[in-house]
Amino acid sequence: MSQKIGEECMKKKNIISLIRYYSEKNDAGFRNEAYEIAKDFDKEGDYDLAEYIMSLLSSANNFIPQGNIEDLKYCKKINFDNTSLPLPDIIKNDIVGIVNAIGHNVGVNKFLFQGAPGTGKTETVKQIARLTERNLYQVNFDLLVDSKLGQTSKNVAELFEEINTLMIPDKTIVLFDEIDAIALDRLNSNDLREMGRVTSSVLKGLDSVRDDIVIIATTNMFKSFDKALIRRFDAVVDFNRYSNDDLLEIGEFILNSYLDRYKSASRNIRLFKKILNCSNSIPYPGDLKNLIKTSLAFSSSTDEYDYLKRLYYSINGCQPKDVIKLKNQGFTVRDIEILSGVSKSQVSREVNKKDE
Repeated sequence: MSQKIGEECMKKKNIISLIRYYSEKNDAGFRNEAYEIAKDFDKEGDYDLAEYIMSLLSSANNFIPQGNIEDLKYCKKINFDNTSLPLPDIIKNDIVGIVNAIGHNVGVNKFLFQGAPGTGKTETVKQIARLTERNLYQVNFDLLVDSKLGQTSKNVAELFEEINTLMIPDKTIVLFDEIDAIALDRLNSNDLREMGRVTSSVLKGLDSVRDDIVIIATTNMFKSFDKALIRRFDAVVDFNRYSNDDLLEIGEFILNSYLDRYKSASRNIRLFKKILNCSNSIPYPGDLKNLIKTSLAFSSSTDEYDYLKRLYYSINGCQPKDVIKLKNQGFTVRDIEILSGVSKSQVSREVNKKDE
């Protein structure tokens, strides 16, 4: 009996909301409320009525997918493809957990990705959107931040109102890429008082987000974060957990994915990994991808290993011409011949002369 009363109260609330949104000419809110009513009927097993409501919205041209950016001021839709950036197992397991949490739809919906630039935070958000079959929207901080005193805080409040009225919320992920642009430590003496007020507005906004909308934020300034802000997220994933072996494996994956496009380039994974190991610190995946891509793009079509020479230059900051230096870096005579263009016999003579 109490359940039936609760359902009737809910329907009354829906009707009141519909009328209010209509009178306010809030099309996004009206569409969203109608969608919620259709969902409730669907859960109750009244599939025909649910489909009828959806068809009315569609035929009336009111049911506009979230991709209609004209309704949005601070968010823009992000398109993504099916390509993926591999992750080490320790990070991958956390991402699998997030995908599972989203699938359970129990209100665990706010996640923070922290790590150095190039560690794959933003690319991973795109893959989560793909795996969960959700639309991805990114907050445009350029429109959010305003030089007028107090205006940014007002804009933040409007942003969260916009997020909460997105159509089909249970098919939405909102990305706050580099959220530190609007949310630094309120207690930091170097921070402006205005930014402290903005951070407070962000805290309130995160508390108000609907349970079925997924929020993912990224940052490379985690140490400067307000502790209260961190507590607003259900989980924090550290993207700095790459070993050298992880980066070598990812580099090989990236190289192989590009080599198929370059018929004149030849594979030499062993030499490729040796070149990466010359670096004091192997670049993170984002930078590594750019190094490999540009080395291949600028390579000569008449030299099958020119891309490796260019990669060596990018890693070491010098051309691979010093035979003795190459030898000391652990390259074999054949490796040195490929990189320097010096014949094996000449390489051997220079090495032997040095040894003598």
